[in-house]
Amino acid sequence: MSAPASPAAGENTLGYAPGYSPGRTLPLRVEIVRQFRRRRTMAMFALLLALPWVLVVAFQFGPGSNGGNSLRLSDLATAGGLNFAAFALSVSASFLLVVAVALFCGDTVASEANWSSLRYLLAAPIPRDRLLRQKLIVALGYSAAAVTVLPLMALLAGTLAFGWNDIRVPGTGEIIAASDVLPKFALVIGYALVSQLVVAAMAFLLSVSTDSPLGAVGGAVGLVIVSSILQAVEALGSFREFLPTFWNTAWLDALSPQPDYSGMIKGVSISVTYSVILIAFAFRRFRRKDVVS
Repeated sequence: MSAPASPAAGENTLGYAPGYSPGRTLPLRVEIVRQFRRRRTMAMFALLLALPWVLVVAFQFGPGSNGGNSLRLSDLATAGGLNFAAFALSVSASFLLVVAVALFCGDTVASEANWSSLRYLLAAPIPRDRLLRQKLIVALGYSAAAVTVLPLMALLAGTLAFGWNDIRVPGTGEIIAASDVLPKFALVIGYALVSQLVVAAMAFLLSVSTDSPLGAVGGAVGLVIVSSILQAVEALGSFREFLPTFWNTAWLDALSPQPDYSGMIKGVSISVTYSVILIAFAFRRFRRKDVVS
C-alpha cells in the first residue's frame, strides 16, 4: 500500500483555503466603523450630548426651585458642576442610558439577520464564536462610551453654567470639597457602567435569538421595567436585593461624607453574575442556531 501523499507546498493542512486565517476575519476596526456610521449611533450620541445642555436651559429659564430649603438632588442640581452631573446621571440612568445600552447591544446581531446579511458573514467564512465576540466587544465599547459621555458632558455644562463649587450632599446638606469628590465621581461612572451590564447581556442574548432588532431592544428595556416594578413590592422582602435594578442607585452612598461602598459591592456582584450567565447562554444559543437569514 502506497503512503499517503504529503501536502503540496502552500496547502493548509487544516483544510482552509490558501491565505485564509480565521483570526483575521471581521477585524474590530471594521466593525467599529460599520457601527459608527449607522444613523442610530450618531442620533443616540447626539441625544446624550445634548441632554445636559437641555437641562441647563430648563434650570436657567424654568421657575425657581426652593433650593435653599429642600435637600433633594433635583433642588441641589444648580449648586455646582458636580451636583449637576450627579443629577443628570440619576435622571438618565433609569431609562435613557438603559435604552442606549439596549440599542447598541440588542441591535448588533439582530440587524444583520434582519438585513439578510448574517448568513453571508458566516459564509465568508467568519467563525461563529469570533463573529459574536467581535460584535459583543464593539457593542460594549459603544455602550461604555454612551454611559460615560453623558455625565462628563453634564459635568462640563454644569460647571460652565453654575460654577465649580463644592458638592452639597442630598438629604443632609453637608458640604464636601470638590477635590475630594472628583475621584469618587470617576468611581460612580464606573459603577454606572457595571450596573448596565445586565441590560447589555439581556439585549445581546435576545439579539442572537431573534431577527427583530426592535424586539431585542424592547425585551431588554422590558426587563428593567419589570424589575423596577417588582422592586417596589415590599412584600418580596430581601428577595428584592437579587433584582438587577435594586442596587442601581447605590452610587449615591459613595458621595456622602462617610462613603459606604457595601451596596455598590453587592450591585457589582449581582450585575456581573447575571451578565456572565446571559452572555454564556447567548454564545450557546448562537452556536446551535440554524441561520437562515
